[in-house]
Amino acid sequence: MSKHCQVTGSRAGVGNSVSHSHRKTRRRFNVNLQRKTYWIPSLGRRVTLTVSARGIKTIDRRGIDSVIAELIQIGEIRP
Repeated sequence: MSKHCQVTGSRAGVGNSVSHSHRKTRRRFNVNLQRKTYWIPSLGRRVTLTVSARGIKTIDRRGIDSVIAELIQIGEIRP
């Protein structure tokens, strides 16, 4: 499982961790990923997605059917 959101495509970012004395070391800003299982009425089955918190909000706003149709079209999941 790669560490990216299947809906938004967001991945971990990189930057600096800055101490009190302003020494800088490289660090990662990881995405808040969750494994969520959704029931898809049009497919008649459940689909497990790796989504970020923003991806969950996108699914709530647009609807699971339209998001799944787009993921099938780009090849992220199988029909």
